[in-house]
Amino acid sequence: MKITGNTHLTYCTNIHPGETWEEVFRTLQTYVPPLRQALALGQPFGIGLRLSDAASRDLILPNKLTEFKGWLASQNAYVAIINGFPYGGFHRQRVKDEVHQPDWTTTDRFEYTVRLARILAQLLPEGIEGGISTSPVTYRHWWQGNGQSAMLRQACGHLTNAIAELHQIRQETGKLIHIDMEPEPDGWIDTTANTIDFFKNHLIPNAVVDLQTALNLTQSEAEESILTHFQLCYDVCHFAVMYEDPAEAIRQFTQAGIRIGRAQISAALKAAIPGDQAGRQALAGQFRKFADSVYLHQVAARMPDGTIAQFPDLPPALNTMETTQASEWRSHFHVPVFVHDYGLLQSTQDDIVTVLQRQRHEPFTRHLEVETYTWEVLPDDLKLDLTASIRRELEWVLDQWKS
Repeated sequence: MKITGNTHLTYCTNIHPGETWEEVFRTLQTYVPPLRQALALGQPFGIGLRLSDAASRDLILPNKLTEFKGWLASQNAYVAIINGFPYGGFHRQRVKDEVHQPDWTTTDRFEYTVRLARILAQLLPEGIEGGISTSPVTYRHWWQGNGQSAMLRQACGHLTNAIAELHQIRQETGKLIHIDMEPEPDGWIDTTANTIDFFKNHLIPNAVVDLQTALNLTQSEAEESILTHFQLCYDVCHFAVMYEDPAEAIRQFTQAGIRIGRAQISAALKAAIPGDQAGRQALAGQFRKFADSVYLHQVAARMPDGTIAQFPDLPPALNTMETTQASEWRSHFHVPVFVHDYGLLQSTQDDIVTVLQRQRHEPFTRHLEVETYTWEVLPDDLKLDLTASIRRELEWVLDQWKS
């Protein structure tokens, strides 16, 4: 829903289990009407649609798209952004690092993303630009040895082809759609610095010449097409885990000419590390409640000298709790955004407040998307009715927006 000017607020439907289009559609029919009635106050209600590869293959069929467009119209709802990061199953099974599979070295990732763009071109309302979030190129730990240069060339080639497709879609339909790459801990892209490096030293140099040839563009037109059709998904949780100051990160992206297609409103876990063993054991017990077998919960430990030690998941980090020299831990776990304290743990909710204030006073994106997909793996005492929980998240964001 539009909350001011050109800023739209949505929630991401990857909160709901469902890998087939039939399952996705059923959840939309269940949850969207009561949320729209409670929150939208008569205005159109935005949906951040998550589609797996399987669901996208079904929805792109003309009869399915026609049915869905009719339902959206009947509900006074719209789709402007799609979550295209998880390709396959995302709930009730082991996901972990497989969330990056297939990565941008594959034609499967390219074809899936272009299919989502063609679906979005049919759904996107006039006058609104759309975006498709995607993997941060690949998973870093798959590429520790040789082959990194070849991997980057291959990934940039597929991204260049996707940008060309989005350029053509805009020419054909007038709809502006961008891929929104989502940096996250242990992704190939996970910080402000290496995001800027990827754009400036890999993607743009590799893509400009090919786009000039493929689309008959000048060099400046090709560069503009890249920056228009390939943007960022700024996930507040992910950057908070990496101890990035959101205002400074957004400033650096703006200065580099890199656009932010959406900001995902999400919160990580953090805690100061006690000096005594009893305190550390108690803290480890609190963190252990959030360790699950479904998702990666990367940990970034800040040392007294400011350096960061990273762990690929929460269990390996917990094994070091007794001896760690770190002063603080942050863990990738999308906890409910309306809660700040979790016993001995806290959330990075303050970073969300900073992002919302920045957007309100100096807009840097058109889309704000609440993304808390971990409800099923939350500790039991934090699980609430899902409709009420989504409503509380959106109401909390709206309250912060007004304050």
